[in-house]
Amino acid sequence: MKRGYWFLFGFMLFLMSCAGSRSTEPATTELVIFPPPPDTTRIQFLTRISNSRDIEGKQSAFSKFIKGETPGKEIIKPYGITLHKGKIYICDTIFAGLEIIDLINKTFDYFQPGGKGLLKKPVNCTTDEQGRLYITDTGRQQVVIFDEQLHYLNAIGDPKKMKPVDVAVAHGKIWFSDMPGHKIHVYDQKTLKHLYSFPDAEYSTPEFLYSPTNLEVTEDLVYVTDFGDFKVKKYTLDGKFVSSVGSYGKGLGQFVRPKGIAVDHEGNLYVVDAGFENIQIFDKNNRLLMFFGGEYKGPGYMWLPAQVYIDYEHLDLFAKYVDESFNLKYLIFVTNQYGPDKINVYGFVEPKQQISASQ
Repeated sequence: MKRGYWFLFGFMLFLMSCAGSRSTEPATTELVIFPPPPDTTRIQFLTRISNSRDIEGKQSAFSKFIKGETPGKEIIKPYGITLHKGKIYICDTIFAGLEIIDLINKTFDYFQPGGKGLLKKPVNCTTDEQGRLYITDTGRQQVVIFDEQLHYLNAIGDPKKMKPVDVAVAHGKIWFSDMPGHKIHVYDQKTLKHLYSFPDAEYSTPEFLYSPTNLEVTEDLVYVTDFGDFKVKKYTLDGKFVSSVGSYGKGLGQFVRPKGIAVDHEGNLYVVDAGFENIQIFDKNNRLLMFFGGEYKGPGYMWLPAQVYIDYEHLDLFAKYVDESFNLKYLIFVTNQYGPDKINVYGFVEPKQQISASQ
């Protein structure tokens, strides 16, 4: 990609992604790529998932004759999303449960547990290496934990004092953001005992968290969306402040409603903005690289996006959607809380080597 694009790609185009009339027309087969030509393509929109028919296929004429027409299952209002061993887990804040999509067996199921595992408003989720599912529930104000078979295991967090919004599992620890407490809390993954919290900062200092919502934990850093400060803030694993990305405004590299975040293997930071209805990408030095999406006008665009998830493990399941001129490097999943396309699936791509005509 031309270096100039990464830093100077038209300000007007950025604003255009935040304005204009919406369309709810059905999907087209046209190639949707970002950035647009003549710049080198980095992101290709691959497909969308909104209901069980997108996974299981349409009901056959024979089935309709025998059973009658059966309604499909819908994704209603998604927020958090994660993948594990061929399954997509989607937190649905209206449904008060999760949609679970098995990409390998092509099934679509609702998960709405009762008893001790009752969910009220699941917002974000993640899994660990054993397949345990961790769900932040802002209704019961806890992190609720299930095993790989979706049996209730435990819950952490004091519902009288905390409001977990997002959760990550890394380095043998459970990390979750506490919005009213202005903290990130860290628990031992095995014992579920509280270890420490951060930041220990005074109001109005750069490291203070006004409204910590979404977070991501990498090998050496903790990234936190501070919705109240219009920034993504970086900390070391032991909670020392490193730097911040963004500021309030409508310019390139600024945010209006920052939400979900993800970090790729190169250290590039993806930030969802529900105001701009796009995702901006920053390098490890906090420099803006590009953005993609924009206000919904058809497949590949966004309608109140909430969360982004990067996946390297399931490329083969989406390879059929990749344009033959590209190599797929990793997948990018984005949840949309409104509109016809509830889950957008993109691919980070690179052009295949071109063979010259003289060879």
